[in-house]
Amino acid sequence: MTSTALDPQTTADAHLTAQHLINGQWLGEAETWRMNPARPDELAALSPRGTAEDVDAAVTAAAAAQPAWAALPAPSRGAVLLAAGNLLIERQAAIAEDLVREEGKTLAEAKGEVKRASDVLRFFGSLGWAATGEVLPSGLPDTTITTRREPLGVVGLITPWNFPIAIPAWKTAPALISGNAVVIKPAELTPLSATHLARALQDAGLPAGVLNVVHGKGRVVGDALARDPRIAGMSFTGSTKVGLGLQEILNGRRARVQLEMGGKNGVLVLDDADPAKAAQVVAAGAFGLTGQACTATSRVYVTPGIRPAFLEALVAEAAKYTPGDGLESAMGAVVSRQQFEQDQAAVRGAVERGATLLHGRYDGDSSGALSFPAAVLTDLAYDDPAVTEEIFGPVVAVLEVPGYEAGLAAINDSRYGLTAGICTDSLALATDFSARAQAGVIKVNRPTAGLDLNVPFGGVKDSSTNTFREQGRSALEFFTWGKTVYTGV
Repeated sequence: MTSTALDPQTTADAHLTAQHLINGQWLGEAETWRMNPARPDELAALSPRGTAEDVDAAVTAAAAAQPAWAALPAPSRGAVLLAAGNLLIERQAAIAEDLVREEGKTLAEAKGEVKRASDVLRFFGSLGWAATGEVLPSGLPDTTITTRREPLGVVGLITPWNFPIAIPAWKTAPALISGNAVVIKPAELTPLSATHLARALQDAGLPAGVLNVVHGKGRVVGDALARDPRIAGMSFTGSTKVGLGLQEILNGRRARVQLEMGGKNGVLVLDDADPAKAAQVVAAGAFGLTGQACTATSRVYVTPGIRPAFLEALVAEAAKYTPGDGLESAMGAVVSRQQFEQDQAAVRGAVERGATLLHGRYDGDSSGALSFPAAVLTDLAYDDPAVTEEIFGPVVAVLEVPGYEAGLAAINDSRYGLTAGICTDSLALATDFSARAQAGVIKVNRPTAGLDLNVPFGGVKDSSTNTFREQGRSALEFFTWGKTVYTGV
């Protein structure tokens, strides 16, 4: 199901083929293929295998195009993003179907993601008309002080497979509106989604070289990007291990780096919550998107009074998430064989260590489709790997805590700190939780997954560099640097 060396006998329609975009030209022969994770015999995408030379050509093109792009008035840059956002909506149905086939999520989720990418482009496009500096008083006579933001220059973006058009959009849009040129390395598993984004921007009038796309393996393309001295900043979303490795390279040459990495997001369910509503909140966070989101709910702490009713309701909710082909089912397929086996091993290991599996299974699928049912585990130790380690699948562990303080302590007892949630009718406890929970995003009576595009997003601990935030106006800060100007008369 993953990208593989291309069989020379394999052919496909042109719409299934992704290519590098370098200096406005679509280049590269199809060398790897991607099969539909829900239909193992169906080809989903073809893509080239990028090299360090491809990266060099892309960065060279970006460096040449960036000054003219930055010199354009910001409203003109914004107009390109606005037009590209409109094109994504016009093409939404076709893009969403490609996304389902290459990533596995449901059609409804895919359509929502394309809409999200469009909205992101239009949001940042509108900021072309917004002020980016200040006029400040000076203690000197006849002097005016102004501030302004300058683009970094050429930036590198490395994006994951789980939101293959939304995440490239929310990194690319603030970079472009700020006047940067971009080289992006999309995930190998999902080359078509990033291609659709790049085509929309190109068709909207983005000048050649301002956005470049290089497909391929992270250890080749990503490493070359990180080491290129012309890359002034890199924004990465992916695993903590890979992110920290990139940070070491970039810090070594004092380039700016933004990392959004893993999560092991917890929800605290208190006795005063409605068990049915709390179960819906947890299920949406844990099983929506097949659990393949860094913000997904993966551990739940429940106080004794609500535990029986909550578990019964959660099992009933889990049964509604029927896995299968995303064009037909309530929950999409797992993205790859490797991820499928990781999900299986996590559940199997927990059961072998004494956990109770209330819903789900961890055996194979005889059809070859990567359909993994929603799993609800209980009776685990607090330090069980299913509670402490990121699984990245539709698996949730439910543990009992004696009360609020113990539950809050358990939420915070994690190397990760991306999102955290609480289900309660107590305003006082919700307020206290929001203040003391160690996570970048707090959800009260809402699923941990799901974000608004106009507000900052990011985590703490091993979930993030915890420096520059993504999304909203704050996203512009990473892609620009500040300058203060004194003007005398």
